[in-house]
Amino acid sequence: MITISEGKQADVQILDELIVEPGSFYVMDRGYVDFERLFRFVLASAFFVTRTKAGIQLNRLESRPVDRSCGLRSDHIVWLANPQSAVHYPDRLRRVSYRDPEDGKVLVFLTNNFDLPALVIAQLYKLRWRVELFFKWIKQNLRIKHFFGTSDNAVKTQVWIAVCVYVLVAILRKELGLELSLSQMLQVLSVNVFEQVSLVELFAKTQSQDNLLDSPNQWMLWS
Repeated sequence: MITISEGKQADVQILDELIVEPGSFYVMDRGYVDFERLFRFVLASAFFVTRTKAGIQLNRLESRPVDRSCGLRSDHIVWLANPQSAVHYPDRLRRVSYRDPEDGKVLVFLTNNFDLPALVIAQLYKLRWRVELFFKWIKQNLRIKHFFGTSDNAVKTQVWIAVCVYVLVAILRKELGLELSLSQMLQVLSVNVFEQVSLVELFAKTQSQDNLLDSPNQWMLWS
């Protein structure tokens, strides 16, 4: 899901709009740690993986063995020590501590899944970086030079168009098995928008050429 909000809205409030799907995993950064909201995942039979915040008090109930050779430091079953927090989240949590072998940084995760191996919990959180890369790509490529309207509906419509373009091109790239980057594909489409040629033929011809323009600054969705 994607929602467009005012800049002053706290990120964690989006959890109030999220339709939680049973059995799904939701990976989020520590800005979304709100135990009353996180308990909704438990009630919906879904799972979350997030990082702990400084100052969260936890009582350890159980320690599980871990393989320290793969970066794991600990795997604990815990309970919220703060009575007020425990009212909002009256259930156990799992705390996994992991040292990143690349930079030596220690990361501590919280999850309500007690079955997956501890290393998988850490790997799931690492996949969250793909979300960051998605937004980075959006900012770099789907730039809106100016808005054609200033009302809520006009702005949101134009942003949604940009997102739809991204999704359609991503689907096209996957279905055609293309090696071109999404930036290159959008660049090709922008200069061939009025050509009467099938997309399969267009990108097959493009992939055989060596003179692709690689600079994302040379095209715009809107001028």
